[in-house]
Amino acid sequence: MRNLLFTSILILAVIFNCNATSEGNKSTKKATLSGAGATFPLPFYNLAFKTYQEKTGNSVTYGGIGSGGGIRSLKDKIVDFGGSDAYLSEKEMNEMPAATIHIPTCMGAVVLAYNLAGVKDLKLTGDIVADIYLGKITKWNDKRIQEINSGINLPDKEIHPVYRSDGSGTTFVFSDYMTKVSPEWAEKIGTGKSLKWPVGMAAKGNPGVAGVISQTAGTIGYVGSEYAFALKIQFAQMKNAAGNYITPNTESISAAAKGDMPADTRTMITNSAAPDAYPISCFTWILLYKEQAYADRSIDQAEATLKLLDWMLSPEAQALTTKVNYSPLPQKAVENAKTLLKSVTYNGKTILK
Repeated sequence: MRNLLFTSILILAVIFNCNATSEGNKSTKKATLSGAGATFPLPFYNLAFKTYQEKTGNSVTYGGIGSGGGIRSLKDKIVDFGGSDAYLSEKEMNEMPAATIHIPTCMGAVVLAYNLAGVKDLKLTGDIVADIYLGKITKWNDKRIQEINSGINLPDKEIHPVYRSDGSGTTFVFSDYMTKVSPEWAEKIGTGKSLKWPVGMAAKGNPGVAGVISQTAGTIGYVGSEYAFALKIQFAQMKNAAGNYITPNTESISAAAKGDMPADTRTMITNSAAPDAYPISCFTWILLYKEQAYADRSIDQAEATLKLLDWMLSPEAQALTTKVNYSPLPQKAVENAKTLLKSVTYNGKTILK
C-alpha cells in the first residue's frame, strides 16, 4: 500500500511538473513577425522594431524593398504586413485579396538633396524643380534659380536629376506634390509610384538615390530626409503654398498635418496651406488585412501583429521618431489608427479589446 501511495504521488508530481513546464513554455513563447515595403521609414522602423524586441522578445524583420514591393508582398500573403508611403487607391483596394486597412506610423519629409560644392542654403520652387525634371532647366546657374538665390554664386554646371527606379511611395509623394504645383508636370509626368521620366538617372531605393547624389557632383534628387541627414547631403529650402521658403524639420513637417484626418487615415498632406508647413511632408503607413485568419496564420500570430502595431502608436514608440529625424503622429491620426486596429478580426472575432 505504501509503495502504491508513493507511486501515485510520484505520478501526480510528474503530471504537475509537465503542466507547469507547458504553461511556462506557453508564457515564454515569442513571436516572429515579418514585413516589407517602403524604404522611406526604414531608419525609424529599424529603431522601433529593435526597441520592441528588447522590450517583448518578439522579433520583427522588415525588408526595405520599396512601397510597390511591400504591397505585392502583402498581396501574395508572404508577410504579416506591408509598408507604403502611398495609400492604396480605391482601384488598388479592390484589387487586394481581402479588405485592407492603413495604420499610419510616423510623418516625414521628402527633400530635394543636391551635390554642389560651396553652395549652401539653396532655395527652390516647385515649378523650378518640375522644369529640371522635364529637361527645361539644365544648368545650375539658370537665371530662374539665380533670381531666388541672390548672394549665392551658382556654377555653370550641368544639372543631373536622379529618380527612383523601383515602385516607390517616395516617388508617389514627390509626384503628388509636383502635380499640384505644376500643370505641365501633371500633364506630362503625373502622379504614381512608377513614372516615365524624360531625363535623369535612376537609382534603387532611398539609399540608392542618396548614394548617387553624395557621390556625383551636380546631381539633385528627391529622397527621404533621414537619408540626406545620414549621408550629410545638403538639401534645399522649398517654397510652400503660402510663399515661404521652409526647411524640413519636426515642426514644419508636423505643421503640414493640421486639419481634418479621415477615419481610414488615407490622406496626402503635400502643398499644405499652413504658412509654416514644409510642402513635401507625408504620412507613411503599415498595411494589413482586416481579417487575419488567412494563409494558415494562427491566432497567436495575428495577436502579435496587432500588439506590435498598437505599440507603434504608443507615446513610447512615437517618441523615437524624432531620434531619427521623423515627426510623431498627430493625436487625431493615433485615435483613428487605434479605432482601425480594433476592427481587425480573426475568424470574425475582434482581436484587440
